[in-house]
Amino acid sequence: MVTPTQVWTIRDLDAMPDDGGWTRYEIIDGDLFVTRAPHFRHQGVATKLQVRLETWSERTGLGTTFQVPGLIFSPRDAVIPDLVWISQSRLETGVDASGHLTVAPELVVEILSQGETNEQRDREVKLKLYSLYGVQEYWLVNWWLKTLEVYRRQEAQLQRVQTLLEGDRLTSPLFPEFEVEIASIFSS
Repeated sequence: MVTPTQVWTIRDLDAMPDDGGWTRYEIIDGDLFVTRAPHFRHQGVATKLQVRLETWSERTGLGTTFQVPGLIFSPRDAVIPDLVWISQSRLETGVDASGHLTVAPELVVEILSQGETNEQRDREVKLKLYSLYGVQEYWLVNWWLKTLEVYRRQEAQLQRVQTLLEGDRLTSPLFPEFEVEIASIFSS
């Protein structure tokens, strides 16, 4: 006998307990993912990347950066990435009444949390989701190994184009004249 599995939707999220942000609930293809608040080093890396991207954004006026925004792609796909960058034009038309993004931002950044399940979710499940919904670039950051993997949209899907180490510099065709020393985002 096959037991039916629960298909979660964004409506189910309203029934989840609010513990002040210690628990994150995400739905991908109808599956529920529950995670705890991340390590403080995880948060530190996200903050440093946000500051650098936002400084560039303020200088150019092309878009803005958000930490842990709600992204609702469909009733069965709602996630909370660590960081996104979205252009002004997408932001103007891609926000619902609750303040969630409903369009793909150009850039999504996920900072890995330790553990096989967490890594698989970010490396496989979320990569596939972001690819499906049109994210242009995906940065996957490993704070304990001090690496940053860059995935770019090529042939209608996100593909890894490079892995940056501490001595490298991060640049992107999405952000003209943007450059960050990788080591600087991992410094304490």
